[in-house]
Amino acid sequence: MFYTTDSNRHGLAHDPFKAIVSPRPIGWIGSKGRDGSINLGPYSFFNAVADRPKLVMFSSAGRKHSQRNAAETGVFTCNFVSRNLAEKMNLSSAALPYGSNEFDFAGLTPKQAELIDAPYVAEAFAVLECKVTEIIEPKTLSGAPSENVLVFGEVVGIHIDEAIVRNGRLDMSIARPIARMGYMDYSEGSDVFEMFRPQVET
Repeated sequence: MFYTTDSNRHGLAHDPFKAIVSPRPIGWIGSKGRDGSINLGPYSFFNAVADRPKLVMFSSAGRKHSQRNAAETGVFTCNFVSRNLAEKMNLSSAALPYGSNEFDFAGLTPKQAELIDAPYVAEAFAVLECKVTEIIEPKTLSGAPSENVLVFGEVVGIHIDEAIVRNGRLDMSIARPIARMGYMDYSEGSDVFEMFRPQVET
């Protein structure tokens, strides 16, 4: 089958786009507002985008609470979503009013970051402390702004629970990371295999 995205006439019961671009890591974003309220929200459009320096990005569909707080304070945390926290992550996605505490709502423990003024999930196996580098409103082909806002941050500090460290590496069979698939589907990334790049003589 083939269809154009301007018509989106795929003939399926649900739009397949996000199912095709999967699995996607979940950006579980912790932030703090100017008013002192703390916020926690999961974003399925999230990824690491560079290693030198370490940069991450999450995309907010509209100006949601995490984007607002990151824009106001210039900082946020990314919390590792493991299988044992999947249900709590899902609870934190509830559309609560601004200023509500998703940590309390989801039964999680907020902890103050070391280098930035933002909370993180104390139960998470790993956490990235980030400072905002830029916020972009991407454009469509027509030049009009899309509904999304992209928040980029440089990682300035990293927390790791040593319970997931084996032989000097993070053991994904213990960490059991969760990824977003299409629709309401998720996957667990503990079934790991290894491949090395081919060595080509030039």
